[in-house]
Amino acid sequence: MELFAQVVPTTQLVALYKNHEVPGVKAMLKLTLLVVIGLAAVAVAETTRWHQLQDYSFDKYVKEFGKEYRGQEYERRKAVFEANLNDIRSHNLDDSKTWKRGVNQLTDSTPQELRRLLGLDKGLLHASKAKNAARIPIDHTPVDLSDLPGAIDWRDRGVVSAVKDQGQCGSCWTFGTAETVETHWAIRNKQLTDLSEQQILDCTPNTNDCGGTGGCGGGTAELAYQKIMQLGGLTTEWLYPYVSYWGNNFKCSFNSSVTRPFAKLTNYVVLPSNEYAPVLKALVNVGPLAINVDASAWFSYESGVFDGCNQTNPDIDHVVQLVGYGSDTKYGDYWLVRNSWTPAWGEYGYIRLRRDAVKQQCGMDIKPQDGTGCNGGPTEVKVCGACGLLYDVSYPVVASL
Repeated sequence: MELFAQVVPTTQLVALYKNHEVPGVKAMLKLTLLVVIGLAAVAVAETTRWHQLQDYSFDKYVKEFGKEYRGQEYERRKAVFEANLNDIRSHNLDDSKTWKRGVNQLTDSTPQELRRLLGLDKGLLHASKAKNAARIPIDHTPVDLSDLPGAIDWRDRGVVSAVKDQGQCGSCWTFGTAETVETHWAIRNKQLTDLSEQQILDCTPNTNDCGGTGGCGGGTAELAYQKIMQLGGLTTEWLYPYVSYWGNNFKCSFNSSVTRPFAKLTNYVVLPSNEYAPVLKALVNVGPLAINVDASAWFSYESGVFDGCNQTNPDIDHVVQLVGYGSDTKYGDYWLVRNSWTPAWGEYGYIRLRRDAVKQQCGMDIKPQDGTGCNGGPTEVKVCGACGLLYDVSYPVVASL
């Protein structure tokens, strides 16, 4: 397998895997691809950091991140990279900032390419009104936070899988959902298993355009919960692997007798919108949560407590997983959020967002119908918390073995 990985590029491995029909060979290709991507992520994670960018160049960047450009494409990418690098350097010179920006696999990407990383997830609250939607009613009972710990990180309990990579598909909504089902299944049943984002992506219709147009065009966690329940559960990554890395949509091939459901849901919970205390309590007492945020300013985040979103008019566009909270001795309180842009991004795939327990920052999302809200939804919505984190928060209720 080592020799095979050395002589076959990753792009060809993906193509071979997608097109091969022999189960044994397909399994070997899958394992090889995961190893190659994993090694690449480790290598990138050890690249130049924010304080080492003084004499950094595009040629060094291309070498570090394994990019291959020729002719006009090289010049075009170089111009994008150098403009972004200048912005990164300027930001890092400002000592008042509580986070640092750095170079990563996205630094030479165009705005259009970066948009593909966002699931454009809006209208989760309206998606809940869909016909036959099943969920536990929102509980507005006052919450007492006096007995909650000062910090929690669910990674320490062995119920959070490794950081993943959604690639060039707007599938964050499937990753945020699958990851949250994984952790709740592990908490309840003591089994941490990678679950299938592709099953959700292929098999969840989005007739009301909630959070996008479906598939790589975006969706919502609530739609995903509902469909998982209808299908009898969510199967494993190995039985229904992720093949939409390059942004392609595929037909649903879920068959309960072949791709056997692994994690089963009985319901799901949506927390009160824009309320701090219920989120904190659920995170401590129940587990990690699927959240919706404005991630349009996250692309160059490297470390620290991030406070750089547009809080006046946040544009909710991304589904991620909230796995903890804590306090930084220098920069204050934070939420710990898991992303799906590889472990080479941010703090090994995570970002810490500003957390304010006293007064929440709120703003108005004035573009909920910008190809993202459910049909017939409001023209604007109020969102609170750093990057709108508190606007729409949910978690699945899993069955026991």
